[in-house]
Amino acid sequence: MFNRDTDRFRTFGRAKGKPLSPAQAGLMKDEFPHFDKGTDISKGVNPFENEPTHDVAGLQGEGELWLEIGFGGAEHLLWQAETNPGATLLGVEPFLNGVAKAVKGITDKGLVNLRLHRGDARDVLALLPDQCLDKVFVLFPDPWHKVRHHKRRIINKTFIEELHRVIKPGGHFRFGSDIIHYVNWSLTRIKNHGGFEWEAQSLADWRIRPDDWPSTRYLEKALREGRSGHFFEFIRK
Repeated sequence: MFNRDTDRFRTFGRAKGKPLSPAQAGLMKDEFPHFDKGTDISKGVNPFENEPTHDVAGLQGEGELWLEIGFGGAEHLLWQAETNPGATLLGVEPFLNGVAKAVKGITDKGLVNLRLHRGDARDVLALLPDQCLDKVFVLFPDPWHKVRHHKRRIINKTFIEELHRVIKPGGHFRFGSDIIHYVNWSLTRIKNHGGFEWEAQSLADWRIRPDDWPSTRYLEKALREGRSGHFFEFIRK
């Protein structure tokens, strides 16, 4: 299990970007504080902010529980929540501006199956009980290009062990990247772990984006800059 005291390399870049717009600041001030555990799912943001919990029943309804780690601008997270109303989604993101976009999306769309946490996903994983998640998304994480920064990549042995612990047998782990070196890095570590099946039969299985994997602004930017997306789905043994 991840030890926050001894294994604390930062895996993400900025926690803040440009100043929030007045509307975004208003949402964060007026709405975000109310999105806490103990209320209904639509107001279930920051379930781990105040105290640790292993009560997964407090996170979800009666359907599946999905987790997106590093949801960026929240396009994928909001699409999945809106398209899959029977599932509960927990989104974790350290970037303030991304969280503000997610809060606006929840409010605008009236979503009732989305919870958020602003912070480090490893803290959330450490609080989750074994085999509680049906699906996990780690989409286009920071590749940390420089060799001396590779230790900051979120896909590492400890992280994969935690994913394997919290995902149910038969559950799914989706990973995406537009950086081929990071793809090779991640596939090597996932394969070495041995706890996930990768059922791809052809290039199309990981070079063509699935219909239930919506595009995002980040992916569109990568395509404009000449980088291809790579889309992987692993099944927990």
